[in-house]
Amino acid sequence: MISFAATQSIHLLVPSQPVPIQHYLRQPQRLVYALVDQKQVEPLSQEVFRLQMRPLKFMMIHVQPAVDMEIKVDSTGRVKLRAINCEIRGNGYINQRFSLSLQGELSPHMVAQKTYLKGRADLTVAVELPPIFRLTPKPLLEATGNGLLHSVLLTIKQRLVRQLLADYEAWIQSDDVNNLPIRFPRGRQSRTHAGLHQSQHASNIF
Repeated sequence: MISFAATQSIHLLVPSQPVPIQHYLRQPQRLVYALVDQKQVEPLSQEVFRLQMRPLKFMMIHVQPAVDMEIKVDSTGRVKLRAINCEIRGNGYINQRFSLSLQGELSPHMVAQKTYLKGRADLTVAVELPPIFRLTPKPLLEATGNGLLHSVLLTIKQRLVRQLLADYEAWIQSDDVNNLPIRFPRGRQSRTHAGLHQSQHASNIF
């Protein structure tokens, strides 16, 4: 059995909007669609989603993971996600000798009257490789596996940075916002949506 691991973090400046991003984050389905393409998602419940990942190649092995992801959000907009099940499709040998752990957090923070999203994801995989890899040096296997997991998390992170703020802005302008039980401070409701069409600037610190 050999293990691989990778970690990614995010620090993202959230442009000011009429409705705080905490309200947006309380919608797990919109959040998961910001992480992966909607075509790859099968909702299993209000908090659990099956993510059909794209095919991956580890040396000469081709696999396609299907991960059941649980997403929980508290009243402050703090998001916790974890993989509760994983199936490797296309390779029965690996599927029977494979375990995956994925834990992640994302939460809003106020700093000098500005809102930032801070988050972290940790991905670990343990697998018993086929006998053909017995003569392959372990450091080479570990470097290849760790690099593969890093690329998976990096791809998700890049999509999140690109897609989440765009979907947040689209949600702000949708009819869904009118149904939220939000009390705006005096003068807040008079703000027009003209500012919503200004350019968004995101600062990323990794």
